[in-house]
Amino acid sequence: MPLQLSIGETSAIGPRSENQDALRVVTPAPALAASKGYLLGLADGVSQCADGGLAARATLQALALDYYSTPETWPVQHSLDRLLTAHNRWLQANGGGQPLLTTLTALVLRGRRYTLAHIGDSRAYLWRDGQLLRLTEDHVWEQPGMQHVLKRAMGLDQHLVVDYRDGELQAGDSVLLVSDGVWASLSDKRIGELLQGDDAQAICQALVDEAHRAGSQDNASALLVQVEQLPEAALADTLAQLEHWPLPPRLRDGQEFEGWQVESLLGESRQSLIYRVRDADNQPWLLKTLPPSRAGEEQAGPALLQEEWFLRRVAGRHFPELHALPQRQHLYYVQREYAGQTLAARLQQAGPLSLADWQDLAPRLIKALGLLHRRNIIHRDIKPENLLLGDDGELRVLDFGLAYCPGLTRDEAHALPGTPSYIAPEAFAGSPPSAQQDLYAAGVTLYHLLTGHYPYGEVEAFQHPRFGQPTPASRYRPDLPAWLDEVLNRAVAATPAQRFETAEEWLLALESGERQSLNNHPRPLLEREPLLVWRSVALVSLLLNLLLAVLLLK
Repeated sequence: MPLQLSIGETSAIGPRSENQDALRVVTPAPALAASKGYLLGLADGVSQCADGGLAARATLQALALDYYSTPETWPVQHSLDRLLTAHNRWLQANGGGQPLLTTLTALVLRGRRYTLAHIGDSRAYLWRDGQLLRLTEDHVWEQPGMQHVLKRAMGLDQHLVVDYRDGELQAGDSVLLVSDGVWASLSDKRIGELLQGDDAQAICQALVDEAHRAGSQDNASALLVQVEQLPEAALADTLAQLEHWPLPPRLRDGQEFEGWQVESLLGESRQSLIYRVRDADNQPWLLKTLPPSRAGEEQAGPALLQEEWFLRRVAGRHFPELHALPQRQHLYYVQREYAGQTLAARLQQAGPLSLADWQDLAPRLIKALGLLHRRNIIHRDIKPENLLLGDDGELRVLDFGLAYCPGLTRDEAHALPGTPSYIAPEAFAGSPPSAQQDLYAAGVTLYHLLTGHYPYGEVEAFQHPRFGQPTPASRYRPDLPAWLDEVLNRAVAATPAQRFETAEEWLLALESGERQSLNNHPRPLLEREPLLVWRSVALVSLLLNLLLAVLLLK
């Protein structure tokens, strides 16, 4: 059940010579509407600037184009803030020496929530159950005679400050955006009376007409959206229409299934079934679905489809390719199978990586994580078993079954997903998922691939580990250069503040190498090689005792 809206919009020039107001309504295709939402905006260009109409129209144009280009996994506010900050710089740079200024009130309706971005003196109202609520504040000076002078606007300041507000929608709600040419001439009471009609377009026309009859000397614009029907609460249900997709029956070797030739069952666990299948061109793919035992689990289906949804949003060389599945009739997804081996299998087969191989793989893993995190996705299970080194030379991140996206993924109370030895210390203490926890897991992974050991020892399931100082990787690999030992030590630090904050920061440290050593002072020998130090002390002590005994015997 999709979100259903009724929308009306009207803008009139009034007694002015030019209409510097602008309106924009974007109603994207259903799939994009479900993931990114509907976008509506009103901008009122400032007439005293170089070209207020241009500023208003360009701002809404940038909003309409750039918002839908941001990753679908970004929160709405984050997407709006990033693009508005960039457009604010454009307004400041393209006024020909004069400012390009405009107000902006933008609304995104996604799923069962709304997000409002506002700067200036246009207004947004919520009409609910016969009550009118103003959602925005007028950014004007309060001194006498300056009530119409903006103190905040798009293009006015180098550091943009936008008000954001979000909330839950209810069926029957109406959200009204109006320029000051409307609200300055009509009382809130009168606006509420006009909103009681059913026709959104007629209401907008009535608001604008009445504002000008009441003496408004400005352009007048109104944009009204009425919420007719709300979608289901779960994003995965909205995207996938789960009720139409039953679990597939247990598949047999050689069976034909929805155009796929089933070759064999590759993996079976309580969580999932994975089959090797071939397409019409005899190309190998992997079909992932749920075992029949999970048919009654309410969240199992949405979780599987959310895993597929994440993989589609991070498509690229570091991740498996997904099949479009235009004829899908059951609950599953299909990803390409790649020849190669996991890094866990390679470690077991050939032992720790050579330094040259490690230095080739490490940046690729960190770049893949950086891409994930820029898409606002946290993998939560980075380990050698989930990293495939293909025969084509590419390193790919596998298994998004535990992936997390703030605002989209259901939070599971008392859950600690992942493999214990790779889980960050703060996660054991109850901290919410974060990109830094992925980076810690990558640090342990790279440490393990290089040494065959774990920085804090292997952590068993249900164990409550204690974290002190990690064992330096150089203890097991004396061939490590000092700067690389320092990089690994920082990557697996127990305290998040001591680790790399982002994948990009870590990548820079790797690429800089000895030229940008994290610590120019070598660690004491006792810290680097305590066993060697104490053995040497014991040997010297023994030699002194023997020498003393010989002297006494003389």
